Amino acid sequence: YSRFRHLAVDEQFIFCIAASPISSTAVIAIDRQSRQVQVLAGGIAPLAPEQISRPQTLRYPSGSGEAHGFFYPAMTGAAKPPLVVFVHGGPTSACYPMLDPRIQYWAQRGFAVADLNYRGSSGYGRAYRQALHLSWGDVDVEDACAVVSHLAERGLIDGDNAFIRGGSAGGYTTLCALAFHNVFRAGASLYGVSDPVALGRATHKFESDYLDWLIGDPLLDVERYASRTPLLHAGNIRVPMIFFQGELDAVVVPQQTRDMVEALQDNGILVEAHYYADERHGFRKAGNQAHALEQEWLFYRRVMDSVD
Repeated sequence: YSRFRHLAVDEQFIFCIAASPISSTAVIAIDRQSRQVQVLAGGIAPLAPEQISRPQTLRYPSGSGEAHGFFYPAMTGAAKPPLVVFVHGGPTSACYPMLDPRIQYWAQRGFAVADLNYRGSSGYGRAYRQALHLSWGDVDVEDACAVVSHLAERGLIDGDNAFIRGGSAGGYTTLCALAFHNVFRAGASLYGVSDPVALGRATHKFESDYLDWLIGDPLLDVERYASRTPLLHAGNIRVPMIFFQGELDAVVVPQQTRDMVEALQDNGILVEAHYYADERHGFRKAGNQAHALEQEWLFYRRVMDSVD
């Protein structure tokens, strides 16, 4: 097991929810005397172990520091496969080396995956976590771009066929990467932030002041906000994009996505957008999750099959 959550204890056992790179999340009991492990629920392996792409630790130079994450090799296809960069939300949460069916979906279809813990992510110490202070849209984007050259230089991927995807805050990093750098062939924003100032005005109270720490005071740091607002720089995005948005989203309201889609369409960029009437922030329904994943894959395939 590679991750443990919600620990509880009695006189005989330690109980927790555990995750493994090769099986689904499980509720386990660890005998405090014998240290034997019992799986109480879950822990199902969806594929044979040899069919599962295993996480490899990523630690690579980026800007003036270094960044972390996990690399999942493609299970089929070319020796230098296309790459999908996963950017987690939060933005100060983290990804873990545990079985993620979404990652396996890509690996089984000939894509390598870089699951990033860019600077600002949790789990690597306070200094690393604080690196995102006033730097959201900067250091995270730098790390997302740097991983492509790092992997390409080692012959692990085709650097000309790199894609980036992210949900919520990860969608913001995705949009910034496409607006301010020429690294990726296409991208996907899942209920992503296109306008941080509008986010602060429209989102729920719990997160309304989060941006003050991440970017700065919206009134005092106007220029910084303007320089990191993808919607204001939509004209810089010259690659295809696909969007996914829940119509009931109260965190990143649907208008954020609609504004970005319209701006790209006005610039003649190939754009595809899918809206889900019954979804909020983060898709919960299995049918919608499956539909979004398949549409993203098909979109990337069309991009790769197109003639530049």
